[in-house]
Amino acid sequence: MGFFSEFKEFAMKGNVVDLAVGVIIGAAFGKIVSSFIEDVITPLLLKPALDAANLSTIEQLTAFGGVKYGLFLSAVINFIIVAFVLFLIIKAMNHAKKKDVAPPPPPAGPTQEELLTQIRDLLKNK
Repeated sequence: MGFFSEFKEFAMKGNVVDLAVGVIIGAAFGKIVSSFIEDVITPLLLKPALDAANLSTIEQLTAFGGVKYGLFLSAVINFIIVAFVLFLIIKAMNHAKKKDVAPPPPPAGPTQEELLTQIRDLLKNK
């Protein structure tokens, strides 16, 4: 088997394709969360604090002349939201998996032959 055919076989496996789709969706989701933080959360929740500090964005928060802790705070908020949403997605998937799994069948009772044998033995003992 040639190098390229092996690579093609590897690349077309379900797990690799699923992983690639997950990475692409994750990157797009990261952009959505970043926009949510910068365009919704920061203006709504942090607006009073930013106005008091005479700043327009959280990224402008600095300390000691150059430490940009505003960018760090933005990244932390971003991470917390992404982690929480992923937790909710995984929790929903696990809940759906539990519904899909059929309960184990009840233990099988005695077969017809075993019942007949028991009846025969009971009749013999009388």
